[in-house]
Amino acid sequence: MARWFLASLVLLFAANASVFSQEKKLPLLFEDDFEKGAERWQPGDEKAWRVADVNGNKVFEQFQASKVKTPHRSPFNYALAKDVIVGDFILEAKLKSTKADYGHRDMCLFFGWQDSAHHYYVHIAKAMDDRAHQIFIVNAKDRVKVSTKTTKGVEWGDGWHKVKLVRTVSDGAIAVYFDDMETPIMTATDRNLTWGQVGIGTFDDTGMFDDFKLYGVRAEKK
Repeated sequence: MARWFLASLVLLFAANASVFSQEKKLPLLFEDDFEKGAERWQPGDEKAWRVADVNGNKVFEQFQASKVKTPHRSPFNYALAKDVIVGDFILEAKLKSTKADYGHRDMCLFFGWQDSAHHYYVHIAKAMDDRAHQIFIVNAKDRVKVSTKTTKGVEWGDGWHKVKLVRTVSDGAIAVYFDDMETPIMTATDRNLTWGQVGIGTFDDTGMFDDFKLYGVRAEKK
């Protein structure tokens, strides 16, 4: 038990060290507040997404279930930032869940997206288990949990929440932040997919997105 705890602390320290160093130097590659629409986004199902007005502020909303088929067990609702492929990156956004409360009430962030059969996703949910509130990889088979640390879950409520996702390719570090930008709610180490698009969505719920920013290092398809 002591060795496992020590190993967990080392992984957490390494993830935080990677995050700190990357935040100091990555350039802004993409940002969108949706005030001019969502032409820069590639939804899996365009009919499930719309730009909505919330008290005079434009947001990108996934308001109904997407009618898409995934080759392996993975989220159905996603929209990818067009024409931006990254290796190392920091993703920041504001999220608001519009689903009635239940254990797997979720919103998702996607990264390393090479195609629908090869990508990572972060599942941020009200309650944690092996299928929820974890970091997953989809790598030519059903999603597999890669989280090395997570928490009991989050309270979505009716308000907006700030999230941050950090990825460094060289050491495989992944860190996810929710409201508190100092302490990650999830970490992972995985080096399988080293490049790809990033995106937003839910597994099978609904939600709103705003103030999206992507800092990173551009990469090429391989």
